[in-house]
Amino acid sequence: MLSTLHEGWAIFEPYLKHYGAIAIFVMIYLESMGSPVPGETGVIAASLLAAKGELSIVSVYVAVLAGAILGDSTGYVIGRLGGNALLRRFGPRIGLTAERLDAVEDRFARGGLWIVFIARFIPLMRQINGLLAGSLAMPWHRFLMAQSAGALVWTSLYTLGPYFFTELFHHLR
Repeated sequence: MLSTLHEGWAIFEPYLKHYGAIAIFVMIYLESMGSPVPGETGVIAASLLAAKGELSIVSVYVAVLAGAILGDSTGYVIGRLGGNALLRRFGPRIGLTAERLDAVEDRFARGGLWIVFIARFIPLMRQINGLLAGSLAMPWHRFLMAQSAGALVWTSLYTLGPYFFTELFHHLR
């Protein structure tokens, strides 16, 4: 974990210094939409730069929150437009049989709000959260409520935690 943070710091620091909150917005948007981007490492790097006075913590916070909500929403729309057909057609190739997909749909129907909320905190689930919810036709208003709440809590922890507890991250400099 620490080596990942250190490597992430080295990769993201120049981009964050040059492009500021826009860089972290794009990173979180792409990750939340479904791309394999190491968002939480970027958020921590941006928060540490804000703690050093090189970025505004307010702009970092807003960029992360907006990127998370808009990225998840974009993933939802993509999933809603064709995700279920793709899952049914290609899912068996990755072990997602029709029976398993039906079970996932049933689980989503019963506990979708909590699944979407908690998925924000689990790597890989964070990336496919919107795609899956859209593919499984979770009602938009329920998805938006759950993913916005999850994004708010996740953003607060990953942005404000490193910002206020910078001394725990001194070894990254």
